Amino acid sequence: MGNKVLFFISCLGAFNGIVLGIYFLFFPRTKKLSNYFLGALFISLSLRIGKSVLYYFDTSLLLIYLQVGLSACWFIGPSLFFYIKAEVKRVKNVPRSWIWTISLIALSILAVGLVFPYQQRPDVWNQYLVKIIYAQWGIFLVMSVVTLKNTIRDAIISKQWNLSEKWPMVALLVNVIIFTCYLTALLGHSGAVYISSAVIFSVVVYAGGFILLRKRQGDDVASSKSAKYANKKIKAEDAQFMLLRLERVMEEKAVFKNANLKLHDLAVEINVPAHQLSQLLNDTVGKSFTTYVNEYRIREACKLLATNDNITIEAIGDDVGFNSKSTFFSAFKKQMGTTPAMYVRQKTNLTV
Repeated sequence: MGNKVLFFISCLGAFNGIVLGIYFLFFPRTKKLSNYFLGALFISLSLRIGKSVLYYFDTSLLLIYLQVGLSACWFIGPSLFFYIKAEVKRVKNVPRSWIWTISLIALSILAVGLVFPYQQRPDVWNQYLVKIIYAQWGIFLVMSVVTLKNTIRDAIISKQWNLSEKWPMVALLVNVIIFTCYLTALLGHSGAVYISSAVIFSVVVYAGGFILLRKRQGDDVASSKSAKYANKKIKAEDAQFMLLRLERVMEEKAVFKNANLKLHDLAVEINVPAHQLSQLLNDTVGKSFTTYVNEYRIREACKLLATNDNITIEAIGDDVGFNSKSTFFSAFKKQMGTTPAMYVRQKTNLTV
């Protein structure tokens, strides 16, 4: 009785995962690139889970099903990585490198399937291809962790897990758990670990389906860009979280040096809606976007003016992100109370 229940739950989870995958691939309310990769992730995981369930309860399963399930594994890692990348970086169009990667994987699966069909060469699959598949999956998992590391680090430091960014983290965590279960089983440990991946996936799918039905906004569930903050005051803990990320981006990436930097561009860098960033700067920092960015530019200009004798003042203004001499001089005097030339003379007199 227990095995029948486990079989039913796991199979239903795999089926529902395919349904969710089809939804995100073909019927999302918002045509977002990340939705398509999330759909591909659901389908590839569902095929792999479905194969595991069928094989666990019936080892005499037709070998073609084993080949389909293992082949689906090729797409799990890339789908996860591209979903997280598209979501975190707000990628709108598929980069050419992604197209080449997906095409190469698809062609590899087709070629291997034709040359070494599982039904005739199970030895090749079990001894070599399975290890290659899991190595590829593991590599993309590491790449996904690297992509999310700053988000995770900021959340840990601020002790505030921003709900708007939890879905890529959940997708990564579930993949790590499922990958670990399969890898443990591959190394010869208990079969219970093998089937546990199906149960974990089923629970996640049921939870996701419940949220979809409750919210009736599937694309919002998967999106890290929610408009829930519109016309609302930002909570103190959320503001702290965003300011931490904003400072890191300004200092480590020096995005202020981009003379064409816009509010939207900076919002993309810290992964929040533009209106929310504007609200943060005005309500929490007490500065406009232009004033905030120019302060970083002037601060950098002061460093260069004090340490570089061979660079003209105009060149320094251009280097720190001002697109004209007059704008640089005006912003400098507004913030420092003097002109760049007088600032240099004052620094020179102090060192004499």
